Amino acid sequence: MNRSTTQAMSRSSKGMHWMHWMAFAAFGAASVWAGATSAQEETIKSHGYSFFGELSYDADYPHFSYVNPDAPKGGEISIATLGTFDSMNPYTRKGRGGALATVMYESLLGEGVNVQAPADVYAEYYCLLCETLEYDVDKNWVIFYMRPEARFSDGTPVTAHDVAFSQQLILDQGLKSYADAVSKRIQNIEVIDDHTIKYEFTPGISRRSLIEVVGGMSVWSKKWYEETGARLDESRLETSPGSGAYMIDEIDVNRRILYKRNPDYWGNDLPFNQGRNNFDKIRVEYFGDENSAFEAFKAGEYTFRNEGNSKQWASAYDFPKVKNGQIIKDEIPDGAPPTPVGIVFNLGREVLKDRRVREAVALGFNFEWTNESLQYGLFKQRASFNQDTPLMAQGVPEGDELAFLQSLGDLVPAELLSEEVRMPHTSSATRLLDRRNARAAAKLLDDAGWAVGSDGMRRDETGAPLRLTFLMNSSGSATLSAVVENFMSNLRAMGVDAVLERVDASQYTARERDRDYDMVFDQYIPFLSTGGGLQQVYGSEAASYSLFNPAGLASPLVDEIIEASQRATSKEETDTTLIALDRALRHEFFMIPVWYNDVHWTAYYNQYERPEEIPAYGLGYLDFWWYNADKGAALRADGALR
Repeated sequence: MNRSTTQAMSRSSKGMHWMHWMAFAAFGAASVWAGATSAQEETIKSHGYSFFGELSYDADYPHFSYVNPDAPKGGEISIATLGTFDSMNPYTRKGRGGALATVMYESLLGEGVNVQAPADVYAEYYCLLCETLEYDVDKNWVIFYMRPEARFSDGTPVTAHDVAFSQQLILDQGLKSYADAVSKRIQNIEVIDDHTIKYEFTPGISRRSLIEVVGGMSVWSKKWYEETGARLDESRLETSPGSGAYMIDEIDVNRRILYKRNPDYWGNDLPFNQGRNNFDKIRVEYFGDENSAFEAFKAGEYTFRNEGNSKQWASAYDFPKVKNGQIIKDEIPDGAPPTPVGIVFNLGREVLKDRRVREAVALGFNFEWTNESLQYGLFKQRASFNQDTPLMAQGVPEGDELAFLQSLGDLVPAELLSEEVRMPHTSSATRLLDRRNARAAAKLLDDAGWAVGSDGMRRDETGAPLRLTFLMNSSGSATLSAVVENFMSNLRAMGVDAVLERVDASQYTARERDRDYDMVFDQYIPFLSTGGGLQQVYGSEAASYSLFNPAGLASPLVDEIIEASQRATSKEETDTTLIALDRALRHEFFMIPVWYNDVHWTAYYNQYERPEEIPAYGLGYLDFWWYNADKGAALRADGALR
């Protein structure tokens, strides 16, 4: 998962690819499978997979319900991203990967272009490189029967040997958090024949997210890696051939990346792909800052914006191309849970291990003033990791949730059982520094041993100041910069030596990976179901180094709730544990929640069309929108596009 500051990896993703992050393999020796399962063993064979066995699309589905199966193919869509890149290999810790650098690769169970597929259902997975999959009712193993016609872009077949090789490669050379998680979950992998592969899962562990994770792993060409000697952990511009609908056309380092639709794409006629992959080309333009990117959009240098800057959305779209209809400004309902973004505390820092300090620092953030003064009142305040969903914890625990929490014994603090779920503090909208909150923060810091010195700064008993650094990407938006600057101003007024460190995009990426910050504006994921990915994000197992846990959260209570969610045997029981997980995460308080938006802010040149109803879990502008050639020609004739 690429967490760069790019509109290409925008809110349409909403964290929905997290179940495919894991890499896999406690890799057993490839062997010849001796035959069918025992006659007494009940198995399920299907065209797709969901944990509880329910699929919205039958085996003979013609296409996903939200696409236009008659959408024309052609044209180009272009988007912007900020910063730089020096690699097209997003799997290495070295360098900065290019936007959409995984778009060329497919998996056994497919997904879309920067969006889950299908995007109208959650936690359902359908065959792409495979034709069918088979598994026992207890999910101890799974067999994927692959499509013999699948091909890489160089014309070579995609085989089970490539799948097995890819699993091993990411174990040997991928991120450590991947390998550590997977080595405990996969007991053996068997290449049965060229187009059949079997996974056996470790006994005694939860069967959650095992089948979909191994089915969601990108498949790379074994032949290419062996012939070139390339490594997965090296920064490079050269890429292995993929089997996906798109392939790299041009690379201009730090300026643009152009992807083109493979004219010989093997999967064009699959029901999975009907009405999708409609653009001939997808172009990504790089810019040094948000202002230059926006001016380039106005000038017609690229054609689609998924706007994230509230100030620009409210006040900057009054230029002639919007007024005359050459650019469409559109708000599209967003049915996915909002990404939990906020100000993340690095819990590895000694000073921030004290909850009282974190509570005091949080009181320096004034959502109401920020929203009204800097964001035009366009946002709502986020409280939950599953905001506005049935899995959002409410009030005091009761019923099944209370019984579940009580079953966890001494792991659960007494206040978690008896008090209202944690909600963000309120502040004055008319004054940046809320005096009531400042007084509360002062008491917390006093209690934590940070007394006010003669210079007005908070110091410990040795005289050392309470110093906190906030790491920020210098290419980020001016609005976010203003939000952080005002937050830091409040901290200084409270006696904190608050330092804002702006660094360029490459330094930011390196320091974020090394967790070299006290605070950072970052994100976690919402969760509408459970699975192994929750440990990667919220669990203790890889807390000290996981790229997806920027706070370094390590909570025995959270660990146990995640484990219980994976042991659940019904959707109702699962939902109960996930509500409790939301409650526990909010109690742990490792992030200051900020804002969210329940609509997509989109602006695009009037040459694109889309389904009337956008699915709940993805905007899909790169995936199932399409180009109107007549409208595009008119824009060019009028000089609207460069």
